[in-house]
Amino acid sequence: MRKTHLGTKTMAAYRKLEGKSTQLLEKIRENLERLNEKIDVMIEIQKHGQREIPDNLPEALDVMTLLSLPDHLRKTAVTLCKLGEATAEEVAKQTKRARAVESGYLNQLVVMGYMKKERKGRKAYFYVDKEA
Repeated sequence: MRKTHLGTKTMAAYRKLEGKSTQLLEKIRENLERLNEKIDVMIEIQKHGQREIPDNLPEALDVMTLLSLPDHLRKTAVTLCKLGEATAEEVAKQTKRARAVESGYLNQLVVMGYMKKERKGRKAYFYVDKEA
């Protein structure tokens, strides 16, 4: 009976450690994804060269501003910069996130002053505020 009790404690300790290592690996994966997104932003900016940045991005969305945005908002902002003007649904297709999620992120960027929103009929179109 004593062996079974020790075996149960050992298995419980093993499961607890296994759970912690899984959580740690998940955090590492999330951090790597965030780093990859930041690197993608930097590569995209490098591709277009310094001359083209003012045409595509307002000064309010310079490299440092983009990198200071939370990852989820940065991904939305960069996608909208590429599209020029788009609905939340069009941005969602590019980012592979739900339309409602993108709508919320785009509205946050509008409130922050980086984007503008204009209604055309029943649709809301978002675009980069080049005068920001």
